[in-house]
Amino acid sequence: MKAVIFDLDDTLFDHSASAVTGLRAWVPELGVPWSDELIAHWFAIERIAYDGWLSGRTTHQGQRRARLRAFLPLLGQQVPAEDAELDDVFAGYLRHYEASWSAFPDARPAVEVARSNGWRVGVLTNGSTVQQNKKLAAIGLAPLVDVVATTETLGCSKPAPEAYLLTCRQLGVDPADTLMIGDNLELDVLGARAAGLAAEHLDRAAGVTLAQLVPTS
Repeated sequence: MKAVIFDLDDTLFDHSASAVTGLRAWVPELGVPWSDELIAHWFAIERIAYDGWLSGRTTHQGQRRARLRAFLPLLGQQVPAEDAELDDVFAGYLRHYEASWSAFPDARPAVEVARSNGWRVGVLTNGSTVQQNKKLAAIGLAPLVDVVATTETLGCSKPAPEAYLLTCRQLGVDPADTLMIGDNLELDVLGARAAGLAAEHLDRAAGVTLAQLVPTS
């Protein structure tokens, strides 16, 4: 191998835990106690709205507003009529979410092993460029990553073959010499393999760790 490409959210960066912590702080500010049921609804709404952005049906900010339009009624809250008001409400969640940002404990060691192997290191994420780079900086991994490829910079998203191939091109490596690692079987493994990369599934629920997937060469 000459390079490794990591997914970001729930691979290097603990998005789920950060979001849960943020929700537990933000929802009570809206006058409603948080509950596991509400948090589950938030994640379900997030997936649907985010797919709308990835498919080009809305903007990144638009998917945030769509999430609030679906979520606020579950709290018994009136949905603001103006986009600016929705943005202000979402900023409350975002403040708590960002305050909770953290890397998985095995993230930095895995990236450091890859670099000690002499591999190029990339991140390929179906996320927005500004926010994903901000996450990498916040968790201290930005200086260790050679290329950050996002839906916005590439003009396509995983699992489109072009997403993996363009990232390899930016890294200056052949797909056959590149390992993709991520938590999503379809987006990070099957899609990458179809594009000619090697790929490993980071199934944290099954006890798999990054240390098991990034070998010392």
